Amino acid sequence: MSLWQAPLVFLAAFVAGMMNSVAGGGTLVTFPTLVWMGIDPIRANVTCTVALWPGSLGAMVGFRRELGDSRGWMFLLGAPSAVGGLIGARLLLLTPSPLFASIVPYLILFATVLFAVGEPLMRRLRAKNPVGQIRSRRQERIWWFGAIVFQFFVAIYGGYFGAGMGFLMLAALGLMGMTDIHQMNGLKNFLVVCINLVAAVYFIVSGRVEWAYALVMVVGAIAGGYGGAGLARKLGRSFVRIAVIVIGFGMAVSLLFRD
Repeated sequence: MSLWQAPLVFLAAFVAGMMNSVAGGGTLVTFPTLVWMGIDPIRANVTCTVALWPGSLGAMVGFRRELGDSRGWMFLLGAPSAVGGLIGARLLLLTPSPLFASIVPYLILFATVLFAVGEPLMRRLRAKNPVGQIRSRRQERIWWFGAIVFQFFVAIYGGYFGAGMGFLMLAALGLMGMTDIHQMNGLKNFLVVCINLVAAVYFIVSGRVEWAYALVMVVGAIAGGYGGAGLARKLGRSFVRIAVIVIGFGMAVSLLFRD
């Protein structure tokens, strides 16, 4: 990593930490930044997962009170999340680098769309609260089984790429009848930690992490998560969301036509 790259990597991680503390979507800044610096896309993805995991852990700790009411869900969905995350990480390292590079713009575009529609979708799902309409035990078991299967596939996506998986989880939890957004965020953060921890350990063992970039990103993300939260609040949640969406679409389009 050159001297001019270090401050840019720090800035990208700082912005990512700030965004994750308010609205999520930080990977949509850090990952394209590393790719644009010439890092192999798979190594860039691996490095982002490892570098941003401490931020996920911090977010989970921040919601520890809400997790006390979600122990049943944690037990039910934790194991599928860890297994799915490992499978996704394995699939990523089995993917040929040229193939992954060709689908990266579409992954970023998909994650950006998830980010854009996530909150409006959540408002609708919370309004419907379908589990409250369930009457039979059989129907309830079907919903719980569906939650496990859905979370398993979300975890595979999370281990493979991950950007936007939080919105998929929140959508699923809304469909399962959870209405307390703080409890939902706490459980979501726990599941993200499960997925990214397993994936990060696997990536570290694989030797694919660009440690010079990762260490700078860890510091930047922590600084952004704490120091940047106040700035993000001053700018406003809507401003941050719009900025993330614009950056995501811009990066996807630019990577599509980069060659």
